Amino acid sequence: MRLPVRLPSAPDPPWLIPGAFYRENRPDECARPYPRHDPSAAGTGEGLVSHHWAFRSDRAALGAVFAWSGSACVALCADESGALGQTGLGFAGRGKDAWIWLDMPYREEPVRYVGLPEPFPPQVRYAVWEPGRAVRLRYQVWVAQPTRHAYDPFLRAMYRRRRDGAPLRPWVSVEHAARLAAHGLARWHFRRVGEGDRTVAILAETAAFDRELGDGRGGSPDREHMHVAWVSGAPWAAALLRYGRLHGDSLAVEAGVAVLDTIASGLSPSGTFWGEWRADRGWTGGWNPSGWLHARTVSEATLFLLRAIRDERAAGYRHPAWEAAARSSLSFAATHQRDDGNLGLYYDPRTGEVKDWGTAAGLPWIAAFLLGAESFDVPDWRHSAARAGRYYARFVEDAFICGAVEDVPSGPSSEDGYAAVMAYVALHGADRGGGWLDLARRAADWTMTFRYAYNVPFPADTLLGAYDFRTRGADQASSCNQHLHAYGLICLPEMLALWRATGDRYYLERTRDNLACFLQFVARDDGDFNARRGMVSERYYQTDCFGPRGGLLTLSHAWSVGVLLHACLHALHEPDLTADLTPDDPSP
Repeated sequence: MRLPVRLPSAPDPPWLIPGAFYRENRPDECARPYPRHDPSAAGTGEGLVSHHWAFRSDRAALGAVFAWSGSACVALCADESGALGQTGLGFAGRGKDAWIWLDMPYREEPVRYVGLPEPFPPQVRYAVWEPGRAVRLRYQVWVAQPTRHAYDPFLRAMYRRRRDGAPLRPWVSVEHAARLAAHGLARWHFRRVGEGDRTVAILAETAAFDRELGDGRGGSPDREHMHVAWVSGAPWAAALLRYGRLHGDSLAVEAGVAVLDTIASGLSPSGTFWGEWRADRGWTGGWNPSGWLHARTVSEATLFLLRAIRDERAAGYRHPAWEAAARSSLSFAATHQRDDGNLGLYYDPRTGEVKDWGTAAGLPWIAAFLLGAESFDVPDWRHSAARAGRYYARFVEDAFICGAVEDVPSGPSSEDGYAAVMAYVALHGADRGGGWLDLARRAADWTMTFRYAYNVPFPADTLLGAYDFRTRGADQASSCNQHLHAYGLICLPEMLALWRATGDRYYLERTRDNLACFLQFVARDDGDFNARRGMVSERYYQTDCFGPRGGLLTLSHAWSVGVLLHACLHALHEPDLTADLTPDDPSP
């Protein structure tokens, strides 16, 4: 059963399938293969490019498909599982007209994307009809003005239709989760690598659930590398240090200080941080071309080192080396900022030259500039933040924010949304009359397109099914990386600030969902879902991508543990956020 709507005179319109497809989805300059729309392409799906696409609905945060013509924004939406099974979403644009549709049950055409560069064969599901069977199909149609953020009222309405039928089920309290996460970071991810006087304190990026795994030659199953932010590094070391100071945990304090000492010592010749420390090479650029530095990684490291400096000063401790490193990094960014406010994507670590000016990767510099101006009394950095805010506003207004992720540098991701929310909430806090609040709202609205509004049903014999994992509140990582993740917790404080600034409870509700979702699957004891106490996975497989639906990546990531700790430390003082979060025991 296909339920289509035609948009006449709409050649090559922008598309939106929340969490799964944004505009053309993969810009020309993005080298990472994943589905892309091109009206001039053949319909074979070769190279994961086609003029039409159809997807299963569990790839989407909401079972809806949007398209824009010159005169309207039009959308269709249906329950993700209906009378004929799992539903599907699709669109086609070639020539002067465009189409959007719902499939019941789903089809994946012209090919399937499973997270690999190679397309997989298409998949078509059928329903069996028998005499006397009656089926009622329910769906919604949305028509609005053709503004880029016209999706938001419909998305809100469809979220509220699903809430009561998609209950939350946190496993542990916020306090318990914080204890577990602090233990997990300190026990499984903190380590000193090297020999003798040449040891380096790091948060190892991954720690395997199975501690007996290895390479067969005595090698560790863990990834003993450390990015200075993002997948490891400063944000999570700062959270561990903060926890240690609040709870008198000397091991957490020791680990947090040691890791931040390492990061502060890792200034590149350009004046900002190196991107990554590797056990076999020392300091490097990270996962970027030509050994370059990525703007998001080094700016996020700068921001969270500044936050650690602020917290430590409040507790009566000073770290001159941290302060010198943060000053140097901010000076680098201010010196290399373009007149229009752009802060670039890639930097040469030795010369500081900006190698690529594309994308919105520099958004985290904004909050870093503002906090640095306050911490070190440098008013010019406030002007740098405002210039950057005006430049990056175009990405928010166009509802296509991209560049935050090193391995998908040009594609849109949920992490781009988090960076934008943090930036514009910080700007509003520094200048309430500057017109930043509307941009903060738009950034948050776009970010919510990645957040699941319903609970994906899992087979009972899968891990997520056996533990009754509730997906409402989880975010799709990106349209390229189609798995659920917890990184949205990084902007929990900013989302609460946005709720208070606007009085819009939608932001509180969706932030509560996000926290409740990831009070699941933090290992409560050794052996819990085959992990070790305090471990947290990076990936939850809710669809046919990267792993089997209902499966779990059996690696604990430093950022997955750290972002939970970061969020819980803020949530402890937010009764409005935690009032309805009643822990449950999901043991099968």
